[in-house]
Amino acid sequence: MFTDEIYEHLTYDGVNSVSILKVVPELTPNCIILNGVAKTYAMTGWRVGWMVGPQDVIAAASNLQSHLSSNVNNIAQRAALAALAGPQDEVAVMHAAFDRRRKAIVAGLNAIEGVHCPTPQGAFYAYPDVRGLLGKEFDGVRPQTSAELADLILEKALVAVVPGEAFGPSGYLRLSYALSDEDLAEGVERLQKFLGSAR
Repeated sequence: MFTDEIYEHLTYDGVNSVSILKVVPELTPNCIILNGVAKTYAMTGWRVGWMVGPQDVIAAASNLQSHLSSNVNNIAQRAALAALAGPQDEVAVMHAAFDRRRKAIVAGLNAIEGVHCPTPQGAFYAYPDVRGLLGKEFDGVRPQTSAELADLILEKALVAVVPGEAFGPSGYLRLSYALSDEDLAEGVERLQKFLGSAR
């Protein structure tokens, strides 16, 4: 069993991230925990992470990895060590910024007729339900799926979104709010203008 805990420090509204092994410790012999510095410390692309699990599994994974790819560069390793072992003040600052942006994107999306966006309790993605827009007309086009709607949004509003089909059923979009307040406001305004034109 694998558990990805990369968003453990990015939860909101009093929701706590709890490792599965704290809840069900008897899974320890059969569980591998994955984590890294990409999300909490804004080190996306540095490719620094870790696995925690049974010794034999970790040894086998290390052997496999050593033949598949090169190791993480020294600068990235030192930066990750400094991030993990150093003061955590900036994590709280970044968390507050994500929380502010989370509230802004949810409010902005929910202001669009035909869109329902629940408030996320972790990570930095909004996942609105856009089924109320499918089949409606946008500049002479009637998207029937969220993939078609995502393409249309990119073409007409110049906003990149991921269609729900990438994660399961059609009718949803995933939007990241890991960007500046200004860019987020502009993107939401573009979405409101374009999606608000549905007929």
